[in-house]
Amino acid sequence: MLKSFRTYQLSIQFYQACLALKLPTHLRDQLLRAASSITLNLAEGSAKPTKKDQMKFFFISFGSLRECQGIFSLSGQISPELLNKADHLGACLFKLTRS
Repeated sequence: MLKSFRTYQLSIQFYQACLALKLPTHLRDQLLRAASSITLNLAEGSAKPTKKDQMKFFFISFGSLRECQGIFSLSGQISPELLNKADHLGACLFKLTRS
């Protein structure tokens, strides 16, 4: 099921792109925790039996993406490609939280 979950697949690509970044250790560690949280919460939420339970995890994923974007702002040196990837993932997460 997760192979056909587009937002989940996008979150994996986003995490892999974050792995390649050169940031100060404290920001890199926080970024990787937040980026992995996006994927892990999508996976967990997709297994929940009720829409209310799913939404809880989808909102956490969306919050983790916002945390990543905050780290990007602090670093000031993130590529436009990664910023676009974050925006695309954000749009998909937003849609999930509104479904």
